[in-house]
Amino acid sequence: MSSFSPYLISWNTTKRCNLKCRHCYLDSDALTKNDPSELTTEEGKRLIDQIAMVNPATMLILTGGEPLVREDIFDLSSHASKKGMMVVFGTNATTLDDKTAKEMIKAGVAGVGISIDSASPKYHDEFRGMEGAWEKAMEGIESCKRHGIEFQIQTTVTTANYNEIPAIIELSHKLGSRVFNLFFMVCTGRGQDITDISAEQYEETLRLLLDIQDKYKNMMVTARCAPHFKRLAYEKDPESPITKAAGYTGGGCLAAFHYCRITPEGDVTPCPYIPTAVGNVKNESFVDIWNKAGFFQNMRRPKLTGRCGDCEYEYICGGCRARAYAAKNDIMAEDPWCKYEPVKIGHKIKPQTTPPIPPLVRGGEGGVVSWSPEAEERLNKVPYFLKGMVKKAVERYAKEKGQNEVTVALMEEVRKKSGRPSFTK
Repeated sequence: MSSFSPYLISWNTTKRCNLKCRHCYLDSDALTKNDPSELTTEEGKRLIDQIAMVNPATMLILTGGEPLVREDIFDLSSHASKKGMMVVFGTNATTLDDKTAKEMIKAGVAGVGISIDSASPKYHDEFRGMEGAWEKAMEGIESCKRHGIEFQIQTTVTTANYNEIPAIIELSHKLGSRVFNLFFMVCTGRGQDITDISAEQYEETLRLLLDIQDKYKNMMVTARCAPHFKRLAYEKDPESPITKAAGYTGGGCLAAFHYCRITPEGDVTPCPYIPTAVGNVKNESFVDIWNKAGFFQNMRRPKLTGRCGDCEYEYICGGCRARAYAAKNDIMAEDPWCKYEPVKIGHKIKPQTTPPIPPLVRGGEGGVVSWSPEAEERLNKVPYFLKGMVKKAVERYAKEKGQNEVTVALMEEVRKKSGRPSFTK
């Protein structure tokens, strides 16, 4: 696996959607508008095959639009799962019923991210553009729970729901979510029409997330599209797991280093908020695009300017490249939504990376923990940047129980005790 292998890929499988959310970066079309330019089933499977050539253990997020309106979505997810990928759906859950949940399990879907934008049904419905959207999403969550599908709640912070973030986190915990992801919008698509929160509110919200984590021991609370989160975590505690968990070289942002987005039409971009297409999988192999695209190569050798270039946290945070690009049309410019002023110009704090993963042992003796083939197969589906932590936790638990072999059942025990998301199905 190269140093720039994709750990995480988001594929917008379609623009079609049954909602009309105010913030959608895709400016998604109505449900009836089927676009022939979107990747076909055959093209989608070929794309999945090519992703597997780069990293068969990547986490593949199938989103939209609304992925569940795509007729072949389970065919595609099954193909990816069989290749060894951790497949996750990003959905509004309004059409997620018991039948759909059963199809997800059959297709090897590891979990779903469900969008909830308010603890108030009224505001959520207004934001999502459909009366009853909140209630249908709640029904979708219950279907997941009935069928044992792991789910996480995803919220986009705006000026309208900024003050109720604690209430949404509390709701997520009560619902049984394993993870709460708070997304910070970069204004593109229909999101251009929404007033973003201020830079001061941005930082205040990130501090809130750090402080609130200890309150929910069995639910991970984290920020997305917010590289500053790692800087604030480091300021609070240099040994914080947040500063080391990802173990990547790209500071606080994965884009082009270990993450990319694929549009419904097959364009590959660094992230959903950086519109620059570096290639199209209809015409080029994803392998070549990932390894050779010039724009990606430039992002992997960053020469940041302004405060980001001067900042001592450049290698830990690096600022949001999408915000810089949107504001200055310069991918290396300073992040305009960061109010931090560098105090140690010239000094750079080195990121704390995850140590290499020791090889697994078969047939352990004398206190050495071995792994069964089935357990090893499940571990290999864990995203690389989490695999070391999972391996260490499971082996420690096995030793505490006096067992010298890790089995799938033992892994499930650890998962249930930790309250963390599944080590894939």
